[in-house]
Amino acid sequence: MYPAPDDSNDLITSNKLQVHFWLHGGVKTHVSEENPIVMGHEASGIVHAVGPAVSNLKPGDEIAIEPGFACRICSNCKSGHYNLCPHMMFAANPPHTHGTLSKFFKVPADCCFKIAKTLGENRSTLQIALDEAVLIEPMAVAVHSVKQVGVKPGDRVIVFGAGTVGLMCAAVAREFGASVVVSVDLSDQKLAFAQKWMARDRFLFSTAIPEPMPAEDNAAGLRNRLQNLNPDEDPGMSGFDVAIEATGAESCIQMAIYSLRIGGSFVQTGLGNRNVNFPISTVSENEITIKGCYQYGHGDFKLALQLAMSGKIELKPLITSVFPFEEVTKAWDTTKSGEGIKTLIRGVGF
Repeated sequence: MYPAPDDSNDLITSNKLQVHFWLHGGVKTHVSEENPIVMGHEASGIVHAVGPAVSNLKPGDEIAIEPGFACRICSNCKSGHYNLCPHMMFAANPPHTHGTLSKFFKVPADCCFKIAKTLGENRSTLQIALDEAVLIEPMAVAVHSVKQVGVKPGDRVIVFGAGTVGLMCAAVAREFGASVVVSVDLSDQKLAFAQKWMARDRFLFSTAIPEPMPAEDNAAGLRNRLQNLNPDEDPGMSGFDVAIEATGAESCIQMAIYSLRIGGSFVQTGLGNRNVNFPISTVSENEITIKGCYQYGHGDFKLALQLAMSGKIELKPLITSVFPFEEVTKAWDTTKSGEGIKTLIRGVGF
């Protein structure tokens, strides 16, 4: 038996591929033995059934799933910031909201995005595969992050973290017109992948591994690296225009602030400890603009899908391995160990 749509705008998907990073059991609230939940929030699927009011989707359609369902009536929702809805039902959010790693998953139709599109008179088709569609969710986070700090043509951007979201932030910043992007990570393997994946003509991309020294000293080295990449830049503009922090690590947060030029912008995209030592005096003295990034907002998911379907950002190279549902714990162990970039789990019955 599969769940029936209990709203005319609902549909039921049969989920083929999902991903979830299982490490701490939650962010604000945590999974417990008393209240277990189904995991998974990065997902694609095949439409199995639709409610009577659904007109743009039909059984058999392949879709990417936006896994957060807002109330639609609070002030945040009505102002377009539905990601900040206090009543958000986000997949695999403990203690009560189950995730997507199941045979069937019920979702509102407007949270489903077809991954094939027919174009023009010749009826040519743009399409991404179901496994690639899983990565639209984290790329929507990257789109939201880059939009939060308003990356524009010519900006010099530094991204801390070369995991999935960090790499996607770098790629989205490139597509928004950044002239220079530098990725910082401790992993030689991830930075080597980033160097190959990010390469484009007429675009400067570089990587860096922090040294075992204070954050301020590391940041000085990163600013010098930027100066070497752009020797003709105004010395008075020393530092990056934008810093995107995608690790949540305290040292990286500090480096990000110190690496910015006067008047630069910082966005916290990665989640780590809830409280960290933060260089607030530097923020004040240099008038740094600080932004948060939580999930994604209006238009972010759609833009992420467009970037993938157009081929501007290739997702397939990010997928390191795919595990059957029966080996789900092995998949999580692989992810926890830091192997590769992105590990996928096939849904039940696929």
